[in-house]
Amino acid sequence: MKYAFISDIHGNAVALEAVLKDISAKDVDKIIVLGDLCFRGPEPKRALDLVRSLETDVIKGNADEWVIRGIKKGEVPDNALEIMNKERDWCVSKLDKKDIDYLLNLPETYKLTIESMDISGFHATPDSLFEIVPPHADNQTVLEKLMKGDEKIFVYGHIHTPYIRYINGKVVINTGSVGLPFDGMAKASYAIVEITSGNFRTSIERVDFDVEKVCSQYKNSDYPNKEFVINLLRNAGQ
Repeated sequence: MKYAFISDIHGNAVALEAVLKDISAKDVDKIIVLGDLCFRGPEPKRALDLVRSLETDVIKGNADEWVIRGIKKGEVPDNALEIMNKERDWCVSKLDKKDIDYLLNLPETYKLTIESMDISGFHATPDSLFEIVPPHADNQTVLEKLMKGDEKIFVYGHIHTPYIRYINGKVVINTGSVGLPFDGMAKASYAIVEITSGNFRTSIERVDFDVEKVCSQYKNSDYPNKEFVINLLRNAGQ
C-alpha cells in the first residue's frame, strides 16, 4: 500500500494541482491531507474544493482554525496580528458557510494501520495545532512532542520544512508544504509512505509548479499584504 501525505496547501490551488498530478503518476492508493487548506493563498475556495473532491481523510491545521475564528493575540508576533487577521478576513470573504462548517468539523489527528504498521498523522503535534517542533530539535524533544504513542511512523506538517528522521526504531516525517515551502526550494513538497509485506519505504517528493502564475494571482487581486506573501513564495521562506 502506498499513501501520499500532503499538508499546508495555503490556498495555492496551482501548486495543489501540480502535486495531485504527480501523485496520480505514482500509483498511490490513498491521499491523506494534514491541514492548512485555505489561508494565505490567492485561491482559497478552489484549493478547498480540490481537497474536498478527493473524498479522503482530512485533518485540521492551525490556519484552518484561524479561518474559523480569527487569529488571537500571542499566536503570531504582535506586529503581524493586525495584517494577518486582514488576510484571514479576505480568505473568509471567498468562502461560504458550508466551507467554514467543513473546516470547523475536521478532526485534529489521524491514525491508520497498513499491514500491521501503525501510522499517526497530525498537523503540528498530537496535542496542538500550533506548537512548532523544528527539524533540528533534539531527540528527546522529538520523542516527547511528536512520537507519542506506540505507532512506528509519525507524519506531520506545519513547519513547511520537509525531513525524515529515525529515532529508537521509529520514523518521523515532515511533509513540507504544498503551497508555501520555507526551506529555500520553491517547489511543492509532500511525503510518500509505502508498506509492502512488513517492509516500508519513505520519501519526500518535490514538484515544480508555476510560481510566477501564483504571484500574478496575488498581484491581480485585492489580497492584503500581497507583496510580503509574494516574496515568501518566490524565495521559499528564505
